[in-house]
Amino acid sequence: MKLARAIHFDESDQRVYAVPARTGEWCISGGFEFSNWTEGDLTGKARQAFANGWFGLETGGRATFVAVTTLEPAELETLTDLLAAHFVTFYGAPSAEAAHPVAAEEITHMADLCEDHDPNTLLTVARELTPAGVREAYRVIKPDDAGLDQFAIHGSLE
Repeated sequence: MKLARAIHFDESDQRVYAVPARTGEWCISGGFEFSNWTEGDLTGKARQAFANGWFGLETGGRATFVAVTTLEPAELETLTDLLAAHFVTFYGAPSAEAAHPVAAEEITHMADLCEDHDPNTLLTVARELTPAGVREAYRVIKPDDAGLDQFAIHGSLE
């Protein structure tokens, strides 16, 4: 099974998200956070999290880039438990047991998104509000296509 981990090429996530995901943290789309948002909610750092942020399963933070990697079977249950607990703490789910199937579905959605991609493939997410709800689109950057010049900040030492 494959899933994705947060990856950082610079410090920008530290500045643009209220809570940044930590490097190496397992991530999912996390679009559920925005299911009842309106245009009025899209301000400041919350807007950036909505527009481009993957959801870190350990911190609840956001990351702009994730990299596809292999998930060990033993890790799946731990991640599902973490997300179920998040649903109880932040969304009022009645219990971790009740939230577990929804958490498993969210992680399965991300695993399905990652499944056909090679390890180290980079993914980005872009969201928009529509009359029908939140629409997500994903960009795939294959390892062979990810040149350093796409991410490097060029400047002078003088």
